[in-house]
Amino acid sequence: MKVFSNSETFDYSWEEVSTANWRKYCPWNEKSTHVIAVDTLSRHVDAETGILRTERLITCKQSAPKWLASLMGGTDVSHVFETSYVDPESKKVTMVSQNLTWSNILSCQEKVVYQPLSATKTQFVQEAKVTALCGGWQKVKNAVEEATVCRFSENARLGKEGFETVLEMSRRVFSEEKKKQTERETVAL
Repeated sequence: MKVFSNSETFDYSWEEVSTANWRKYCPWNEKSTHVIAVDTLSRHVDAETGILRTERLITCKQSAPKWLASLMGGTDVSHVFETSYVDPESKKVTMVSQNLTWSNILSCQEKVVYQPLSATKTQFVQEAKVTALCGGWQKVKNAVEEATVCRFSENARLGKEGFETVLEMSRRVFSEEKKKQTERETVAL
């Protein structure tokens, strides 16, 4: 097993980050063009805790190295199952995901947490555990795990850049809408 971990700070409030998180794979994010579809399978709020639990299926077009793709059956479309928990009381978003495609050969378990550092900053912590399950030589397993961790690292950099764009656009749109609302209320008086 190999582990990838990453920590970033966004100069946005937890409220902004937790709201924009649902738009992470939208047209505003030119860095996430590999995401073909995001389907919400279920969503509910726990009446006792107030925690929003959402299950989503994320469909991606991957560009794995040719040698790895041939080991995995040659398909370039993959599916990931994601469960997220938004706790407004403790101001914490936790997202856990597991690959569905190639899961008999490779297990990728990812956990992401967003928590406020201050009123204007949010910490992002990411950890992915990659385990090659394919039989055979340890050398092959190590190569598969290493290639996957390398891909996580590349995607993490692009993911941050893309999410920054989404956050910036969200802030601008919400600000414009708030201004319009204020103008309408002023005119109504």
